[in-house]
Amino acid sequence: MNKPHTMTHPRDPLHGITLETIVATLVARHGWAELGKRVPIRCFRHHPTIASSLTFLRKTPWARQRIERMFVAELPR
Repeated sequence: MNKPHTMTHPRDPLHGITLETIVATLVARHGWAELGKRVPIRCFRHHPTIASSLTFLRKTPWARQRIERMFVAELPR
């Protein structure tokens, strides 16, 4: 999934990956409860949905950066 992106853009591992894909991947790997523990924001803890999370993350740079860093840290090297 991410291998073509890292090969074509080695300095930007998130190139071509949408925020929705990032959130959906992290939810599939860890679940909402674990995401809520790692990044304590309401949209992960109370009635979480992809849509509410995307709305919040797009408006809140610090939270988006934490989610993106978490995703990049888990990419295969």
